[in-house]
Amino acid sequence: MPENQDLPRLDVVGRPAAAPPGVVVVLHGGRSRSRESGERKRLTYARMLPFAWTLAAAGPTVYMLRYRYRGWNAPFKDPVLDADWALGEIAKRHAGVPVVLVGHSMGGRAALTAAGAPNVVAVCALAPWLDDSDPVDQLAGRTVLIAHGDRERYTDPAESYAYALRAKHVTGRTARFELPGAGHYMLHRARAWQSLVRRFVLGSLGIEPEDPVITNALRQPAPGGLRTVVPVSQR
Repeated sequence: MPENQDLPRLDVVGRPAAAPPGVVVVLHGGRSRSRESGERKRLTYARMLPFAWTLAAAGPTVYMLRYRYRGWNAPFKDPVLDADWALGEIAKRHAGVPVVLVGHSMGGRAALTAAGAPNVVAVCALAPWLDDSDPVDQLAGRTVLIAHGDRERYTDPAESYAYALRAKHVTGRTARFELPGAGHYMLHRARAWQSLVRRFVLGSLGIEPEDPVITNALRQPAPGGLRTVVPVSQR
């Protein structure tokens, strides 16, 4: 963590259990470059609250990560530094408890990059902002789910597919889902987005049995399981 900067913040969602079966860290989106503060009032933060509340109601302790800055700010990758700090804090507060990272857009990129922390067992990246410079070796031993809508205007589904192909060589438990009719902000088909995340996270933490559709996608050899379609009937 850079010196002389305010620390990021972990906002707990709901009423956490004294001995949770797992921890979820939710990472919101941002901008390519910005040194503005990562305030809670940002729409990118609010966009992830429904996911956080849904998961918190199901048993795990859920934290929303507030970044120091709104931007990715390469080459510093500030959200990754913040996520690394958060995972260290969680290891102190919840020693030995498995963690799942859930991130959207820039937050998805940060979640995937930070997934090598020892307490992380799975990562879920929603409409992630990715390119061929993003590493995959840190995903070894993790379960990975990536999801993208086909009406995406801000991040490239082709890049998330290419990333998933590379990730599949590192961890066989990689799946990628496509949501027809869904865009970047996850407003259309919101329940389908939330259901997919809930089933993946709770299955990864052992709170509920693994979802058979997700499990089937995870087990298929590449390129199978990387273009699994969430039917429009699943609202």
